[in-house]
Amino acid sequence: MPRFSYVAVDEVGKKQSGVLEATSAVAARNELIGRRFDVLDVKEHRHWTQFQITRKKIKPAHVMNFSRQLGAYLQAGIPILDALASLEADTTNPDLKQVLVAIYDSLRAGSSFADAVAEFGDIFPPYYIGILRSAELTGHLDLVLDQLAAYIERDVGVRSAIRSAVSYPLVVMGMAVVTVTVLVTYVLPKFEDFFNGLNAKLPVTTRLLLNSSRFLGHWWPVFAVVIFGSIGGSLVYFRTERGRVMRDRLFLASPMVGGVVQYAVIERFCRILGTMIRAGVPIPDALIAATEATNNRVYQHALIGARAEVLRGEGIARPIAQTKLFPGAAGEMLKVGEQTGTLDRQLEVAANFYEVELGHKLKRLTSVFEPAIIVVMGVIVGFVAVALVSAMYGIFNQVTVK
Repeated sequence: MPRFSYVAVDEVGKKQSGVLEATSAVAARNELIGRRFDVLDVKEHRHWTQFQITRKKIKPAHVMNFSRQLGAYLQAGIPILDALASLEADTTNPDLKQVLVAIYDSLRAGSSFADAVAEFGDIFPPYYIGILRSAELTGHLDLVLDQLAAYIERDVGVRSAIRSAVSYPLVVMGMAVVTVTVLVTYVLPKFEDFFNGLNAKLPVTTRLLLNSSRFLGHWWPVFAVVIFGSIGGSLVYFRTERGRVMRDRLFLASPMVGGVVQYAVIERFCRILGTMIRAGVPIPDALIAATEATNNRVYQHALIGARAEVLRGEGIARPIAQTKLFPGAAGEMLKVGEQTGTLDRQLEVAANFYEVELGHKLKRLTSVFEPAIIVVMGVIVGFVAVALVSAMYGIFNQVTVK
């Protein structure tokens, strides 16, 4: 029987994980629900000998288009099986085509649409599946699919903005590393041979530069092992639970970068929570999905505790404010929404506000980061140029005197 690994929250709000046997992911999820667990994630547990050589690569943009097109079909009154068959015939992505075929077969076998989608938890996130479950109960699947598409579109836009903001500084940093490497490994040794052939007395800056180049050229294998070993060790450590917590804490505590991470997490949390509440998902269930979607262990641990207080009847605004991870403006918006019964609308307002602020913080970050890299690169190249020019000038003077 297949085995499935799971992540869930028990009745007291404590996060649990483990492995269980079930006939399918849906059966595993139902068993956990029977244990009164709030399920965060369920996926097939494979032995290391059963790894997949290739993994399905379905981008969020494809999920967005699928949601929007399926919603349009349903709004037009087309049965869902016919709509899925049409989408499967039109799609050019082979991985998405396989997913659509599997969902179609599950529906024909009597499964609900949400349960069929839940079989692909690595493609469709928990909040997506949770919203679908609620939509099927209320009969507004077409409208909810359109809302999901709109959310994913915004999320893709935010991610694209972040990638665009950091791509140029990374390119400049890469160029700086390549320039320094070429200078140290190729240019400076040529000049050293030239200077040694003249038996000239070199300035202090030139001797310092050549000694540094000689040292790095001799010990570069050690430096390479240390650098790649540190990177590899860090990647392995950051895959552990403790490492993820430390990584997220470091990001949040970093100057300027911490603000970008915080606003990105808050925007995503408010957007998903508001979308799920608008779709009719109960607040405790919506909190679970929105918390998992933050992808930040610091926020996840704090929000799981906040959810436990919500279950005790404390409301949502005060427990979230007590985490001290949300700015005062976000807490006030939640409080107003809770008191006036417009929580979903206030969450949307908060998400839009922090999306705009995130754009401003990204611009400020790049406006500081780019000149800093250019200055560092200029200092290094300038030092090399000054050292070489001063050496050439000194040799010229010595030859003239003689």
